[in-house]
Amino acid sequence: MAAAEMSQISVLLPFTGLFFFTPSFSSGSSGADPVSCETRGVDLKQDEVLVLCPPGCTDLRLSVFGTGVYAAVSSVCGAAVHRGVLTSSGGPVRVQRRAGRHNYVSSYANGVHSQALPRWTSSFSLSTENVEAPLELTSSTTSTDVPAALLPGKKAAKKSSVKKSTSGGNKDCQTDIAVVIDSSNNIGQRRFNLQKNFVAKLAIMLRVGPTGPHLGLIQASDSPRTEFLLTNYTQPKELMFAIKELAYLGGDTNTGKAILHTAETFFTQSGGARRGHPRVMLVLVDGWPSDDVEQAAILARETGINVFMVSVAKPTVEELGMVRDKNFLKKAVCKDDGFFTYSIPSWFSTPKHVRPLTQRLCSLDSLLCSKTCYNSVNIGFLIDGSSSVGWQNFQLVLDFLAGIAQSFDISDVGARIGAVQFTYDQRLEFGLMDHSSKEDTIGALRRISYMSGGTATGSAITYATQNLFRQKERGHNFLVVVTDGQSYDEVQSPAMAAQRQGVTIFSVGVAWAPKDDLLAMSSEPKNNHTFFTREFTGLTEFIQPLVRGICRDFTENN
Repeated sequence: MAAAEMSQISVLLPFTGLFFFTPSFSSGSSGADPVSCETRGVDLKQDEVLVLCPPGCTDLRLSVFGTGVYAAVSSVCGAAVHRGVLTSSGGPVRVQRRAGRHNYVSSYANGVHSQALPRWTSSFSLSTENVEAPLELTSSTTSTDVPAALLPGKKAAKKSSVKKSTSGGNKDCQTDIAVVIDSSNNIGQRRFNLQKNFVAKLAIMLRVGPTGPHLGLIQASDSPRTEFLLTNYTQPKELMFAIKELAYLGGDTNTGKAILHTAETFFTQSGGARRGHPRVMLVLVDGWPSDDVEQAAILARETGINVFMVSVAKPTVEELGMVRDKNFLKKAVCKDDGFFTYSIPSWFSTPKHVRPLTQRLCSLDSLLCSKTCYNSVNIGFLIDGSSSVGWQNFQLVLDFLAGIAQSFDISDVGARIGAVQFTYDQRLEFGLMDHSSKEDTIGALRRISYMSGGTATGSAITYATQNLFRQKERGHNFLVVVTDGQSYDEVQSPAMAAQRQGVTIFSVGVAWAPKDDLLAMSSEPKNNHTFFTREFTGLTEFIQPLVRGICRDFTENN
């Protein structure tokens, strides 16, 4: 074969052990590696490479997973067409290796249907940056910004403003935001597109970024659908494209279902929720919901989610008769104080509301629902280790306390738990700051060794107050006293002193514990803070009532 002919062929797909020959492109494609339509991201060994896709890839059924950022098992050329950086004519495209992700989102674009994928170990993104101009082939659906300096009569934008929007993000607004958009028959395709533009502008104004706000999106329809999670798109360009590619669903406006789905499934660590960051749910409603929102909103509040409701195109007087619950806005939000509700008269007027809504979402001190009893309380366990308890029953006490700890979100910025064991003497088993995870805390509880001795509960309350609760945080500090007998010292004065320092006391008595002592130790109202059982095996029945009591007191005091 002649050398000239050899220059016109390419060896492809070495990973399969087979060799395929296709014509290469000769239009100035120096530096681009020819690939086939089936070449996947995992087959490219470089972290960044310029490849040359052949024509006709849209005629094949190619596997593509994701939107904007693609799982590495995707066809590179198929993804390039889906992304809009190539057409069916093929051409060069730059491929950049990215880290693996959770929840690659499906979508349909430019004649290519990408599939969803729960997770993959590596990803890639595509661009036409640094590709020679004659070779750049973009589809009509791609919107490529023209530099302002090249437009007649336009001044170039300041570089500093570009850096702000594309760097790490707004560090003063480190919130995790779930945007629930209306995709029902109420809104229609035209207003749905206006809604997408509004969300995109909101994301730009928020300055989403790796160290700034993170944003995910859920569509409300007959059934809610999570489109992308918090960490799927932390770069502005990727996020804008993902919002642009959202497909309209239609169906009923089941806002309540969408709120419940988001509260139950969205803010998880595996889904990208960051520990200690305020959680916000921004719900957009065109008109009114088709279902009930109240119960879903209660769950959202109890789990620390700040629900904002943005009502666009409120029902007219003639339509009010069709509204299931006229007070749905007040029932859905984090707090009915006017801060968490926002009204926009029309989708056409949304641009002027972007900035004020952004300011609310970033007002961290006003996000009242971020802190709940589950992630904010300090709980001290005061454990009777006297001889009358016995080793076997002592293990049942530890099981009981571990069950209480299991209900709370223990972390370095969440709930904290400490423990003191007492007889005549006291022993600090571990302090509030010693263990910053639920696993470590429960492990430490179960490793407590039984002391054995007398019973001096009053002195133990004083010791626990001084050694566990050094900061006076009313509504945050709780002491759970577990004892099986009468104290040799007086308990009421130490308990009253602890309560004056902001410690709420729950007393749990077993077997021979006198009711008078239990009531004397407990906070007011006494009956709500006092528990008694004849048998140590009955302690497990008190786990949930005690957890609910802690949460009730926390809420009332805050």
